[in-house]
Amino acid sequence: MGLMDIFRRKPVAETRSSGSGYTAQIMAARASYLGGTAGLGELTATVQGCVSLWEGGLSLADVSGTELLTRRTLAVTARALALRGEAVFLIRDRLVPVSDWDVTTRDGEPRSYRLQISEAGGGRSEIALAGEVLHFRIGSDAVMPWAGTAPLRRSSLSAQLLAELETAIRDVFRDAPLGSQIVPVPEGSADDMEQLRQGFRGRRGAALVIEGVAQATAAGMNPNIGKSPDQLSPDLSRTLAGELLREAKGAVFSAFGILPGLQNPATTGPLVREAQRHLAQLILQPIAGLMAEEATEKFGQAVKIDVVRPMQAFDAGGKARALATMLQALAQAKEANIDGATLQDALSFIDWQDE
Repeated sequence: MGLMDIFRRKPVAETRSSGSGYTAQIMAARASYLGGTAGLGELTATVQGCVSLWEGGLSLADVSGTELLTRRTLAVTARALALRGEAVFLIRDRLVPVSDWDVTTRDGEPRSYRLQISEAGGGRSEIALAGEVLHFRIGSDAVMPWAGTAPLRRSSLSAQLLAELETAIRDVFRDAPLGSQIVPVPEGSADDMEQLRQGFRGRRGAALVIEGVAQATAAGMNPNIGKSPDQLSPDLSRTLAGELLREAKGAVFSAFGILPGLQNPATTGPLVREAQRHLAQLILQPIAGLMAEEATEKFGQAVKIDVVRPMQAFDAGGKARALATMLQALAQAKEANIDGATLQDALSFIDWQDE
């Protein structure tokens, strides 16, 4: 092969990862390991509480138009959307959950998938067209419309702050000598002092260090006047750890669409109902609408998912009063011989729509 033949060779096509497969996840995990503990917010009870609310709310949903979206499938979907921002299922005689996937797109829409399905004895790989796959996603943007983003990823700074605070507080209560004291005692022989120190060693909340009066005198203190035990417990009040932890938890609750007041110890019944209503109407129901659109497109029949009614996310007393008022108005309309198009126009005027 001559020198010119090297330049005439046909260039070899270079294959790159799409950024959402197994290799990308391993690289991200390695980067997190090298950079330190980060992105561990999902390990906290705050995040898991939010995920549980999503899971319970979606699994309660009323589904019409298909029998494939079972409550178990909805619960798995809710947890995947909350922690990953995406949930993928292979459509067979039932919906098969997918643990990992790679996707090819055209005009930003998925065309085919390489799926990784978990099994008890090891996973298996399968290739499927977009029509054979249910792909639920939230938090999509114009850069990667085929992928979703989890709430924690969209608020990674707050999630990391929460993880760091809880880790720091855990380390303090694990390692700090809480309740321990430095106790002054009369000076004795070296053997007696060593035996006394060993008697207190390792007892948390006890006197870990024994100080003889000779050391106190050498430090310029009179051992007989005003000498009291010295506390070794750290003063956490000056670090504002409690306030910072409360603010970090509130930020994570807000990222998941949950009112922070729901976790307030002084929360009353009306606020709990309002928080549940807010979660159902403004967070879970729009997600259910996106899921219903995806299911309708893939199943070829209309699918509806209702979260608001099963969660009772409405004012029962207000609905009863509204029903009574509406019946009274219909009776008055009948007495006045108002019906047909005139009545329909009046209902449209007050934004009444039968869905």
